[in-house]
Amino acid sequence: MDPNSQKSPSLPSGTFDNAQNTQRDPAKSDPIALPTHVAGSGTLDRLVDTARDYAKAATAQNTNKAYAADWTHFARWCRLTGLDPLPLSPEMIGLYLTDLVAPTGPSCALCVSTIERRLAGLVWNYAQRGFSLDRKNRHIAAVLAGIRRKHARPPLQKEAILPEDILAMVATLGFDLRGLRDRAILLLGYAGGLRRSEIVSLDAGKDDTSDSGGWISVFDEGALLTLNAKTGWREVEIGRGSSEQTCPVHALEQWLYFAKIRFGPVFVRTSRDGTRALDARLSDKHVARLIKTTVSNAAIRADLPEKDRLALFSGHSLRAGLASSADVDERYVQKHLGHASAEMTRRYQRRRDRFRVNLTKAAGL
Repeated sequence: MDPNSQKSPSLPSGTFDNAQNTQRDPAKSDPIALPTHVAGSGTLDRLVDTARDYAKAATAQNTNKAYAADWTHFARWCRLTGLDPLPLSPEMIGLYLTDLVAPTGPSCALCVSTIERRLAGLVWNYAQRGFSLDRKNRHIAAVLAGIRRKHARPPLQKEAILPEDILAMVATLGFDLRGLRDRAILLLGYAGGLRRSEIVSLDAGKDDTSDSGGWISVFDEGALLTLNAKTGWREVEIGRGSSEQTCPVHALEQWLYFAKIRFGPVFVRTSRDGTRALDARLSDKHVARLIKTTVSNAAIRADLPEKDRLALFSGHSLRAGLASSADVDERYVQKHLGHASAEMTRRYQRRRDRFRVNLTKAAGL
């Protein structure tokens, strides 16, 4: 039987053909529409458009891009193997997961965390197309459990940026407008334990822009960041430092003053000559590039080859640096980073005293 002629018995005629078209272009998969028995009108059409916007906002933009890429990769695999992505087949998903970890072609094997991320993307994409992908189905769960058991490894962690490192990094920056901005980014990101997306999504005030991820309030004692973060809304208090040269709040004030930013995105692009702030918000990729550039210029971990030492650092190095260096009770670090559990916070603490609580002695040995 021609696989293209197969139709799910629960779907009305023509639905599978439409689904095939949407798998080729994930952007065309649109779950928000008027019921077929309801006549359209200007008001209803506007509500549909608004509902679509809310549906897109249900997940982060980077997550949507990742899910779209997951479906594109899966659809291509299906075409190469002579299968169809729709209707849903748990057996086919199990084979796909197997090929990811033990590829039959020239592709490289993926790590377990990437495979689990791909599966999460397929669950989401199938749900948008009206199918329920059950991860507990034996054809999927058994294969995934075997992959975890045989191939799982401890997660690779980025190097923490320590206090002496961040001071050396900011010392490499100039004092033109671009240097003031990048200095504020590094010090604020470090002191706040912020993700790079949280840094660039900040606005000067509440509700300044539609793509805002939070706003800043500056007081005599420090700055209060109100963030719409990965785990929901949270507040981050950043106190003033011991000197103006290393104070994140002072660096922020200097940037805002000389860039003449009173409204809208806090961290924006600058003109080529570095003398004028532009309107466009920075991408979070700028933070990653900035960290690698200043790590290189400050000769951090100079004992390693350039390529190897730059691979050790990323945006998360700022969060790990704060968690590893702040000599306070662990619960305060957990709250500051917005972690739901102390165990997650400990993953970021590269220099914590693992043997502070000695159960061997406590047991009398």
